[in-house]
Amino acid sequence: MKYAWIAEQAEHPVQRLCQVLEVSTSGFYAWRGRLPSARAQDDVRLLRQIVALHAQTREAYGSDRLWQALRQAGETCGRHRVRRLRREHGIQTQRRRRYLRSRSAYQRVPSAPRLLDWPFRSPARDCIWVADITHVPTRQGWLYLAAVLDVYSRLIVGWAMSDRQQQDLASTALAMALARRRPAAGTIHHSDQGSQYTSHVYRQQLKDAGLVASMSRPGMPYDNAVMESFFSSLKQELTHHERFVTHDEARSKVFDYIEVFYNRQRLHSRLDYRSPTTFEQLDCVA
Repeated sequence: MKYAWIAEQAEHPVQRLCQVLEVSTSGFYAWRGRLPSARAQDDVRLLRQIVALHAQTREAYGSDRLWQALRQAGETCGRHRVRRLRREHGIQTQRRRRYLRSRSAYQRVPSAPRLLDWPFRSPARDCIWVADITHVPTRQGWLYLAAVLDVYSRLIVGWAMSDRQQQDLASTALAMALARRRPAAGTIHHSDQGSQYTSHVYRQQLKDAGLVASMSRPGMPYDNAVMESFFSSLKQELTHHERFVTHDEARSKVFDYIEVFYNRQRLHSRLDYRSPTTFEQLDCVA
């Protein structure tokens, strides 16, 4: 497979390519004199699809998720074949890095009871929402992102960004979610005990919309694991390997990640390898 790839790189010297891939130049020319097998030729074709899809999905998919995407595109290859080709050609996902959680100021306000527990499943859309705030680094300083997620489909139903981590950031994200979805009274809204969510303004906003407040235990991020999972994907697939100069640049990239990629394209293993939007559309048809 390395020889087949080298043969396609007409713009680079063969000797240099062989050195990089740690194969012999004589071995390459000996291979080139033989007619490649049908299997080897098909591997080259499949590799092109893998490389293109890897770039299209922002280098976010591991072998299993990429295999599912290939199957949905009409490819009939096996899972282990995809894993082998990725390994042989050094195709890897973006690596996760450690990051610090933002912390809200301490506030002596009674919290709501914790109504959610593992395994965090919802029976239908707009029955359980989760909300939280994270930060995105830029050279102009932190850009804060507040998001509201529907646990049923993992769809981001509301979000807002600001250079200040103030209460109206959370309220703006919730207002978007309410305008988009118009949930029935009784929908559970789960968050941490940050000051943005325990504030009188936000609690009144929930009450006016008929939402039932639920909150995590202090210092327990696993109580809001679904939102933590989304933030982890955002950081691993976008913000850890992007370097934003301005807030506006970060806003544009985060908007594209949420509305174009995450909600409409990204395959979720919990959704049987469908995107949140596709999952909801199929549910409506069913």
